[in-house]
Amino acid sequence: MASRGRVRLPPEVNRILYVRNLPYKIKPDELYDVFGKFGSIRQIRKGNAPGTKGTAFVIYDDIYDAKNAVDHLSGFNVAGRYLVCLYYSATRLQKKLDTQGQKEEIERLKREHNLE
Repeated sequence: MASRGRVRLPPEVNRILYVRNLPYKIKPDELYDVFGKFGSIRQIRKGNAPGTKGTAFVIYDDIYDAKNAVDHLSGFNVAGRYLVCLYYSATRLQKKLDTQGQKEEIERLKREHNLE
């Protein structure tokens, strides 16, 4: 097997994972247990607001550990829920925010012009 330093990773791979479909009542120590099996974790940020419940950001110290976690935990069953593990992408998140802003603007214009 090639050493870690010689393996070329795809450009989307990074140390920050965005995890969806987490059980709402999962505890931080349980998150560390699940994700810590794949390497040293720098930080886990769990969503608590109504729009972010069931999500978390997991930041690994090493990019290869993050890749290993995505490879093994995507589709992994935790308390009856199948995890969705993605690499964090600022542009993807920005596009989602832009889309939300556009939807809000459309709704405002509909109300302003008395349209359905």
